[in-house]
Amino acid sequence: MRVRAEAGMTTWTDYLLTDSPSSRRQARLGQIYRKWLAFRRNPLAMVGLCIIIALLLVAAFAPLIATADPLAQNLDRRLLPPSGTNFFGTDSLGRDIFSRIIYGTRVTLVIVLLVVVSVGPIGLLIGAASGYLGGWVDRALMRMTDVFLAFPRLVLALAFVAALGPGLENAVIAIAITAWPPYARVARAETLIIRQQDYIAAIRLQGASQWRIVWKHVVPMCLPSLIVRTTLDMAGVILIAAGLGFLGLGAQPPIPEWGAMISAGREQIFDQWWVATFPGIAICIVALGFNLLGDGLRDVMDAR
Repeated sequence: MRVRAEAGMTTWTDYLLTDSPSSRRQARLGQIYRKWLAFRRNPLAMVGLCIIIALLLVAAFAPLIATADPLAQNLDRRLLPPSGTNFFGTDSLGRDIFSRIIYGTRVTLVIVLLVVVSVGPIGLLIGAASGYLGGWVDRALMRMTDVFLAFPRLVLALAFVAALGPGLENAVIAIAITAWPPYARVARAETLIIRQQDYIAAIRLQGASQWRIVWKHVVPMCLPSLIVRTTLDMAGVILIAAGLGFLGLGAQPPIPEWGAMISAGREQIFDQWWVATFPGIAICIVALGFNLLGDGLRDVMDAR
């Protein structure tokens, strides 16, 4: 039985690592498997991947992991230090900090996913169209990009949130509006190289329209760089969201958002240090995980 399993594993590995694939599907699976092997050899990248997987699991099973209701207040147990009952202590309203951090992973993932879904495609299309079409289109789109890049992202996000009003949804919109210019720059740089390739000239000679070339042939080639940029940018997104929450412009109480939790504990930072420390540690760990994962993906997907 063991010999048969090892033989099957060897056959599957040979199927993925063969130098002469028999189908496009086999070639793509083999390419993905080789990238996974290269990624697995990077220990720091694996640490980042484990952190992100742990974040997803904690968010999915938050009701099972949390030891108390994150919104339940108990003024008789306010500002208690960490103990066996309250692992991370309690805040000024007697709420369990550990449970609030656990449920805060869901808020963090919602912000990250909404920003990725909205920013990635917008930046990719703007950058690809600008780089391929050139001319006045390139000048107009890049000057608009320069306007957004001229301001610090947090300051610009603060301006948009102040105009839209505080709240989690408006914070996501503000972050998305300020986050797309770097994606457009990366996509434009990739497109300027891709449009000079011979296969693009052949597709153009076959009569394909410019937008079809951009959508079908340029955009897929820009995706690896965009994925790396997105992963590396997630730490910045988390920090900006935490900054907005700290200033009271992000998620509003009683939502357990990490930045708002730090803001609530800043008055007790010297006497009751645990109120602000543990949410800050959670932000640092998650941001580190995304940075390590992004570095590993960059090494794997870099064509050089």
